[in-house]
This record gives sequence, C-alpha cells and structure tokens, in this order.
Amino acid sequence: MSKLKALLLTQGMHGMLSQVEGLANALDLNYKHQTIKLKKFWKFIPPFLTPASLSILDNEFIFDSKIVISCGRKSVKPSIALKQKYKEKIFTIHIQDPKVDSSKFDLIICPNHDNLIGQNVIKTVGAIHYLNLKEIEKNKKYIKIDKENKKIISFILGGPNKYYDFSDDQINIIFNKIKTLFTPDKYKIIVIPSYRTPEDIIKKAFNAFSHSHVVFKQVDKKAYLSALSISDYIVVTCDSTSMISEAAVTGKPIYVAQMKPKRNNTRFENFYNEFKKLNVIRDLEDKIELWSYNQLNEVNRIAAEIKKRIKEYGIV
Repeated sequence: MSKLKALLLTQGMHGMLSQVEGLANALDLNYKHQTIKLKKFWKFIPPFLTPASLSILDNEFIFDSKIVISCGRKSVKPSIALKQKYKEKIFTIHIQDPKVDSSKFDLIICPNHDNLIGQNVIKTVGAIHYLNLKEIEKNKKYIKIDKENKKIISFILGGPNKYYDFSDDQINIIFNKIKTLFTPDKYKIIVIPSYRTPEDIIKKAFNAFSHSHVVFKQVDKKAYLSALSISDYIVVTCDSTSMISEAAVTGKPIYVAQMKPKRNNTRFENFYNEFKKLNVIRDLEDKIELWSYNQLNEVNRIAAEIKKRIKEYGIV
C-alpha cells in the first residue's frame, strides 16, 4: 500500500520543522514541506484576528495531500482554510496551542505545559521532534575528538526570543559558570550553536572556549547529533523547550543554563518543573552530579493513537 501524502506547514524554523517532520516520520507519511509566507500586512496580526483564507499567503502552492500537519502561529489559518475548502477529504493536525478554537482542527498535539484540554487534544511530555537514537548514533564518529580520559560536555546554544534576551551579562555569567565547573583537566566541552544563535555570541563562545575545548562556528546538524551521541553531560540554554526535549531522547543528564527572563515565563517554568519531576533536567548551578531517567520518545508513543484516529476518520 502506498503511503499517505502529507503537507507540512511551518514558518521554516528548525524547532517547528523538527516537530512536523518527526511526527510525519512516526506516522510513516510521504511528506513535503511548505514554508508559510504571509503578505506583509498579515505578518503582524495574531491568528484569532487573521481570516481563514489562502489569500493571506504571499506564496502559492499545489495541494495534493490527505494529511496536513502544521506548527507555528503563521500556519494556523492556512491549515484552517485548507480544511474549509477540502472538508472531510483531509485530516488536519496542528502541533502546539493554535490560540484559536481547537475544534477548527481534527487533532491537536500539545505539550502538557501549554495547558490545553479537549477531546481532539493529545498531550505530550515536552515537545515532539525528529530525533531518534538510531540517527544520533549513526553520526557518532562525525566529531573526531581525543577524550584524553576526560568527560565530554555538549553545550547547546540557543538564541534570543521574546522571553530571554541573551544579554552580555547573562552570557558572561553562563560562560564563566561552565568554565569554572567543567575544568579543562577533567572535561572536554563541545559548543554547538543553533539556527537562532547570533554571530556575536558564537564569536564570544569561540573566544571563551576554543583554547581548551571545541567550538563549532557554523550550524552543523551532524555535529549536533554527534555531540549528543558522545557526550557524558548535556548543557542547553533555557530558551528552547525543543532542544531540551531533543536532548532528553538520549537519557543523559541535562543541565539547563538559566537566564533572567525579560517577561512572564510561566509556560517555560511549567516545562522546567515537569522535566525536573521526571528527573530529566537540573539547573546549572555550582556542582556536578550524575543521574539517570527514562529516555523520552513522545512522538513514537503517540503515533499509534494518531494512526487510529486517522483510520477512524476514514482516510486510508
């Protein structure tokens, strides 16, 4: 039997792509991506005020799929517009809280910390993503490093968002704390930037760590996977629930490098508290500990339930 076709709608950011692609892979779908580009006026309008029409798009695309998987604010109304046009011929899935009436979608996949409830809502622990242990291990040898009987620390850098500004003061505090805790005589640090990491912070990391450790100055997916594979500890900046969730697939100790938020970050705090209760993460403070937890692979856990609902809907 041929695979069902799926259209993945996102704004093109790594975290969103990771989630829609991870779900599509878990559902064994034949998928293609479509980056949502809104006309200039609609870029600044929240979803609940935006019309459910494909006319708001600045780019046209051919639609020939049975499944729509969307993620991100800008993909909400295009997905609803497709549902209104094709009705029961398609099945729509939105990842994360769409901030509109949830009944507009056939299914919503939402992390617990979003606090969304509904009959068509499937809740997850943290964010779903595309990573799996097989792919991580396949890239294990990409980073060639002499451990010299040292522990490996993978330091994953995020970037500014509306909650964390990555100020010089905050970055200096984190970098100094990591250098103090993970001394070169016992540890080897691998610094991995992400798509949101500004150039000036990458340069600052290079100046701070490159003498005794390894710093990647470009975004490199294989380096990211390799670092997750060979690390003994993982440190992730607090701005990305997606990267923390991705690291949790390894089962390795994850330290979260906290920063002072510039606005109310209750949603992040709920996420941290949930992962702390599961013993997945601890805040990066002034001591190094070793702990373990059950690896998180939420996308595979929920895949069977989603397949069941799609089948019940009548799309095969």
